[in-house]
Amino acid sequence: MASAAALTGPGFYPQPNEWTCGPFALKHALLALGRMVEVEALASTARTHWWSGTDEIQLARAARAVECDLVLDRRSDEEQARKSLVKHLREGTPVLLCVEQWSHWVTVVRAEGARFVVVDSTDDPLLSVKTWPQLRNWWRYLDYDYSKERPPVIYDLLAVTPRFKSSVKADFSVERVKFLRRPENRRLGHHWNEYLEDLLVICKPPSTRIVEPLSMGEFLRRHQELLLTRVVYWHGDVNRDEVMRILKDLRFVSETYGLVIPASMSRRALADLAIVVALWACADRGVDGMFGAPGADPRPTSKPLKPLGRRKKK
Repeated sequence: MASAAALTGPGFYPQPNEWTCGPFALKHALLALGRMVEVEALASTARTHWWSGTDEIQLARAARAVECDLVLDRRSDEEQARKSLVKHLREGTPVLLCVEQWSHWVTVVRAEGARFVVVDSTDDPLLSVKTWPQLRNWWRYLDYDYSKERPPVIYDLLAVTPRFKSSVKADFSVERVKFLRRPENRRLGHHWNEYLEDLLVICKPPSTRIVEPLSMGEFLRRHQELLLTRVVYWHGDVNRDEVMRILKDLRFVSETYGLVIPASMSRRALADLAIVVALWACADRGVDGMFGAPGADPRPTSKPLKPLGRRKKK
């Protein structure tokens, strides 16, 4: 994939310790807004500490550094809390919640009927679907400092409101989350940033100015067979199903953000996709030296070799 993807790190992967849930939650909110930020940078700006973690003031500082504001909305009534949460989500604004008695940050990215899509960096897979009672009980804070016998109930949310014009926003529907939670799709979730960053170069955000926009599904319907046959032929050591999997993953991420390819850019997009998939094949299986190029990767021995293409490259 594009080398720039290495700057932002992986996509949806569990936090490596017990105190960085705040930066991870903010990172996932930004990812829903189509912006990729390294979690280490957010933690550094927020000054996350191994003992105390990250509070809302620290998270707000990190959010401002990436052109966002955290808007606090506090409710004491559960129905009003639900309505406020749903309102933000329907406007395309991801929300941070501090759950488990204000001890852990999570991100809510979608409301769909009575179900909510949650990103929890201590879970694996990170994306999950919760019913309103599940989320309410998890979110509800009982303020025992105010009263031991009858503690007031508090529902706090922080809406991640971008100052920038967000041209792409993720549509993490319940069905999409179910798809990502399958064991065979964990690799896609872990490398989400890489897919998205490459697609933002190949595709365009949806716009009324685009005369003939093609979804990735339609584009692949027209050109997928050409991509499959040529990459498999020239590399020689990958098969159609493996290349098809990469194309399906690219389509899934593209359609999650509603990205399109203008018909006038089809030739360039086809060339870009062919290069990206060929680079993946070389990274996965190595490549023989050609035209005197030094430093070719050795041929892997862990898998039986398949018949090579005419140019005998892997």
